[in-house]
Amino acid sequence: MDDLGVLGKIAEKTAARVAREKQKHPVEWLRAQPLYDHPPLSLKKSLSSGRGIIAEVKFVSPSEGIFRSNASPVEAARIAAAYASAGASAVSILTEPEFFGGDYSFLAGARDSCPATPLLMKDFVVDNYQFEVARSIGADAVLLIAALLGPRLPEMHKAALSLGLSVLIEVHNEAEALAAIAAGGALIGVNSRDLKTLKVDLAVARRLAPLVCLPGITAVAESGLRSRSDLDSLSPLGYQGFLIGSSLMKRPDPGAALTEFLHAN
Repeated sequence: MDDLGVLGKIAEKTAARVAREKQKHPVEWLRAQPLYDHPPLSLKKSLSSGRGIIAEVKFVSPSEGIFRSNASPVEAARIAAAYASAGASAVSILTEPEFFGGDYSFLAGARDSCPATPLLMKDFVVDNYQFEVARSIGADAVLLIAALLGPRLPEMHKAALSLGLSVLIEVHNEAEALAAIAAGGALIGVNSRDLKTLKVDLAVARRLAPLVCLPGITAVAESGLRSRSDLDSLSPLGYQGFLIGSSLMKRPDPGAALTEFLHAN
């Protein structure tokens, strides 16, 4: 995975982590957890009927450092609830621990505080086991990164759907966008951040819009959304969803920042 840069390094660490988790908590144990019985909410439906904002809870970023030093399940739940109250259609919660300071308990803690809001488990999925983990912590949706999965994307997409999870397929270029569509992706996110270099360029979202903003597909713009004008420039291209994280988490009150974001002229 050396050719994947930072993404490859995260994937290698994730694979090792998942191998350890399998040994500690087999699938049978995951399925016995109370939150496994939470009926997953539809991310696509929520984005289509709401304001289209997926507000993100992340305490650390590999490219920008520590956003908040008080990471905990309680704080994650508080911020998630504030996002939901402010009008977020869904909440994304980082669960990757080494590079993003995430934890499964952050999403599990937010489940009670956001009973009617879809929760996206934001991790680097390399194994079907992680779909079982997602269900066990009360997630409604998972992220699949096309660049990471390559030819495994269709089967993993199908496996996640079979567990009732919504699937957001993340793409970064034309080939990945076509692969996501071929896999049957109904939710496709265009990440304007190059995961090899971590640089952001919204021109990526603009360039890929004709490929992903199609009937039957809910297209989501990810990364680099810092102002309402960014949303206003992408909406006419057909994007129905917008994942916003860093610009909110940098603010003293992320929930208030989302309110300000949504109501800016």
